[in-house]
Amino acid sequence: MSDTSKKSKLTYADSGVDIDAGEEAVRRIRKLAALTFNEQVLSDIGSFGGMFRPDFSGMKEPVFVASTDSVGTKLKIAFLTGRHDTVGEDLVNHCVDDILVQGARPLFFLDYIGIHKLDQHVIADLVEGLSRGCRNVGMALLGGETAELTDMYHPDEYDLAGFIVGMADRDKIVDGSKIREGDICLGLPSTGLHTNGYTLARKVVFGIARFKPDEFFPELNGSIADALLAVHKCYAPLVLPLLDKYDIHGMAHITGGGIEGNLNRVMPEGLSAEIDKSSWPVPPIFRILQKAGDIDTDDIYRAFNMGIGYILVVAAGDVDNITAEIEQSGEKVYRIGSVKRGDRPVVMIGEPI
Repeated sequence: MSDTSKKSKLTYADSGVDIDAGEEAVRRIRKLAALTFNEQVLSDIGSFGGMFRPDFSGMKEPVFVASTDSVGTKLKIAFLTGRHDTVGEDLVNHCVDDILVQGARPLFFLDYIGIHKLDQHVIADLVEGLSRGCRNVGMALLGGETAELTDMYHPDEYDLAGFIVGMADRDKIVDGSKIREGDICLGLPSTGLHTNGYTLARKVVFGIARFKPDEFFPELNGSIADALLAVHKCYAPLVLPLLDKYDIHGMAHITGGGIEGNLNRVMPEGLSAEIDKSSWPVPPIFRILQKAGDIDTDDIYRAFNMGIGYILVVAAGDVDNITAEIEQSGEKVYRIGSVKRGDRPVVMIGEPI
């Protein structure tokens, strides 16, 4: 008998992919996803396709609103610290806030996890975050894909992306077309960087300043890693009730590009939102980044949200009532600007405080 015939047969696990681990991951995911299911979900995790029966009652002309995104290089902070319990919720909240801009209520969510090597604890933390984010807005985690790709990712690393579908009545869609001269811009505070600007933030924190992840900052009341991993705020629980009561003229989710780069996406031609940087307090994390990296003021306002994560553009006559309602819910809101005639969609004035 030849030596070749004595060798054990090659298995998929020998090439780096563990099918048994993948099946165990699906079992864990199924339990967490089931916590988000409602009577509209007609399938289970593990099916080839997720099935969802939308409820069109009370809607004249329902329109589906969809978006997709990823967490980006914020994941590098999770890898560095070994903390994976927040980035799943980051992903869900970012996607919810994106479709919220058009007045859509979230229906269901799909996720994609591409990972070097399946780690049951990491997968559990990621999906727990996804499930928590979905539960917070009454949305179903309908399905997803977890792929073990040893040749694609570095050891102990993964990528995380998602796809969301929501629904809005066509005549209630918010697209900025109602924005008028004299409207007021109301800013809702962010919880930190949210999910944008992390390539610059990591270069400043760990490259230039050489801070340690667990380095404590009194002004942050925690470590630099705590501040960088602060969960992206979900604005749907606050904004959706307002849409039922007020004629919101426009909304903007402040992501990559900052206030100017996102608010200009909803401003009608010939109108300009004049935003006063002195109208809200800049959170300490941004001041730390600016000082440590010696970042120009214009650049930092283009890279980060600088403390404003979401903007409502409303009629001047509704400002007091909307402000009171937001504050009664325990949230803060700042009057950060107004709409005027102008050629530039957004003009930033004033000095930050």
